[in-house]
Amino acid sequence: MAHGITINEITTGARPMAPIATAVIGLVATAADADAEVFPLDKPVLITDVRAAIGEAGTAGTLAKVLTTIAQQCSPILVVVRVAPGVASEGVTVEEATAINVIGGTAGGNFTGLQALLAAEAQLGVRPRIIGAPGLDTQEVAEALATVARQLRGMAYASCIAGGADSVAEAVLYRAEFSARELMLIDNDFTGFAGEQIATALGTRARIDQETGFHKTLSNVAVAGATGLLFDRHFDLQSADNDAGVLNAANVTTIVRKSGYRFWGNRTCSDEPKFEFESAVRTGQVLQDTIAAGLMWAVDKPVTPGLIRDILESINANFRLLASTGRLVGASAWFDGSQNDAASLAAGRVTIDYDYTPCAPAENIILNQRITDRFYAGISPSR
Repeated sequence: MAHGITINEITTGARPMAPIATAVIGLVATAADADAEVFPLDKPVLITDVRAAIGEAGTAGTLAKVLTTIAQQCSPILVVVRVAPGVASEGVTVEEATAINVIGGTAGGNFTGLQALLAAEAQLGVRPRIIGAPGLDTQEVAEALATVARQLRGMAYASCIAGGADSVAEAVLYRAEFSARELMLIDNDFTGFAGEQIATALGTRARIDQETGFHKTLSNVAVAGATGLLFDRHFDLQSADNDAGVLNAANVTTIVRKSGYRFWGNRTCSDEPKFEFESAVRTGQVLQDTIAAGLMWAVDKPVTPGLIRDILESINANFRLLASTGRLVGASAWFDGSQNDAASLAAGRVTIDYDYTPCAPAENIILNQRITDRFYAGISPSR
């Protein structure tokens, strides 16, 4: 028999869920003269000081220009994979060979090219969420970007121009080649270098995440460093009957000049209407990863009513926080007994349902203007 004081440490109740880092850029670029120790070929490299990294990026290829453009927007964390420029061979152009290197695969048990971004979390401790290969995103690369973004639960940004679309009509047709909700296509380019608009989009997306949050779309945020547009595009804030309106109606983002340059368009390439908005896609991704990581403590715990209550309260507490800070309209988690019969619970399977409403962008603000004579009533000359 114990003689004295026995203290039992009870660990029940809701657990806080840490927010995930969404402003992490995953970049694939070329740079034949980059410092090979800082940027080894086909290896994910963590960059925490983008301006310092520019000095090691050489001058050839896309890497230095893209890093410089991103640095003009913000100072994000990046995961950079440098790939070798392609070499022409019989039946294969330089561009095609470079695209093969960008898409990557496996070699010697290691990932290469875009696929190397999949190893970033295991090797570097961060997961890229904003994916791009500015100046290198051919149609085949854009498809690979979307695939990698889906695996990472991130968003990829690719150019219509790199796919050969230099007119509004061609951009609309090019958009029809894709159906991935993790991909946003951007029409037009800035005049600095090929792919500048995607480099700017990556940096701007990270800046929005840092300053506002994942729930704000890329659209209608002034960008830094741009000096001109490659192609003319007609834009009118009060009408959709123009180039920008046609592109947006086809779920293509474009660039407009209105108090500076800014991206204009909220939509992804999703074939599911509920995920047309970039904000809906990213909100769903954030919830998935936040809840999964936040419930790791519950895995392998004994299945009891107390455990289920703690799981539900942990999720709902996170939902309340996101809603109170404007990142969600609302969300709720619950335990459905019909999906949790005795056999399932005895087998260790616990099913929790939740639904959520992401913040839609105010894409179309309608103002009803009426002319009236009623304000003449009671009019009199001033004395």
